Amino acid sequence: MPLIVIETFINASPQVVYDLSRSVDLHKASMIHCQEEIIDGVRNGLMQKGDTVTWRAFHFLKSRTLKVKLTEEEPPRFFADEMIEGDFKKMRHEHAFTLEKNGTLMTDRFLFESPFGIIGQLANYLFLKNYMTRLLKKRNAVIKRIAESNGAKQYLHS
Repeated sequence: MPLIVIETFINASPQVVYDLSRSVDLHKASMIHCQEEIIDGVRNGLMQKGDTVTWRAFHFLKSRTLKVKLTEEEPPRFFADEMIEGDFKKMRHEHAFTLEKNGTLMTDRFLFESPFGIIGQLANYLFLKNYMTRLLKKRNAVIKRIAESNGAKQYLHS
């Protein structure tokens, strides 16, 4: 199962970074280039343990849906969301937030398994892992920009 690990230092408190990372509004704004929209579940605000959201977005020349559930939560240090329905065989995204001098180290661990056996493994190697890494880095850049600006409040309603 491929694993992507990304560390992003953010000059903001763990609570702010944790909450921005659970904001479906911020997620939608960070994925505007994929035409991502919510079609079911939590439609705005911050996700809580047990919440689900279904996204529709445009990836690889096709409209795709992904339903995820926030399955674990240890505020403000950790949460995990997992795919319930979608194109992956399995998907788990772990988000960790560590207090550091002058801010927070946000660590993403994104584990996924593609369907279709050896063909899926080949797709992982050829392009999917790199594509998902770029997508996560774009999202993290938006979280960082918002957390380090005065714009966080608009995304921190629940």
